Amino acid sequence: MKIRTLATPAIALTAVLALAGCSDTGATGNGMPGMEHGNGSSSAPATNTNEADIMFATMMIEHHRQAIEMSDAVLTKEDVDPRVTSLAEDIKAAQQPEIDLLEGWLEEWGADSGTGMDGMDHGDGMMTEEDMQDLEAATGPDASRLFLEQMIEHHNGAITMAQDQVDDGQNPDAVALAQKIVDDQSAEIETMEDILASL
Repeated sequence: MKIRTLATPAIALTAVLALAGCSDTGATGNGMPGMEHGNGSSSAPATNTNEADIMFATMMIEHHRQAIEMSDAVLTKEDVDPRVTSLAEDIKAAQQPEIDLLEGWLEEWGADSGTGMDGMDHGDGMMTEEDMQDLEAATGPDASRLFLEQMIEHHNGAITMAQDQVDDGQNPDAVALAQKIVDDQSAEIETMEDILASL
């Protein structure tokens, strides 16, 4: 409605899974099958990587960045429902490591980080500049409600993007992360709808 390259595969997997909570997180490690890639490019992806993988990684990075920006906006406010504050903190804690992981994959794949950005639009749940200004201007209960409404829309967009990756992706690690995003963000939407109903 918003790891850098890790030392070892085991640390990568442990770090990401350790941050998994109620937020949309989770990934497989760099040492999992399909992650030993040669040099590639956006037009000729690395072994076990196709254009859908590159599109997913590139677009999800930007999607996660906006989720963090939205969370930062609500965390600066007073009189926000503590459940909303907790959710925003969870989103930040989960999604920044995923951004780092996705950026690392793009680097390993030899992919242009700008690939796929032409496909990013507000149909993917991305907030407009006006949406973000509304959130920044909101206060108290209105800020809580608006954040939840926007983040539900944002999550629905992420689920659509992730499901496309599950259906069309080739890299097993990227597909596994996409499925985790579908599962975790679907659960978070239920939580947010419950909070909204009680405000």
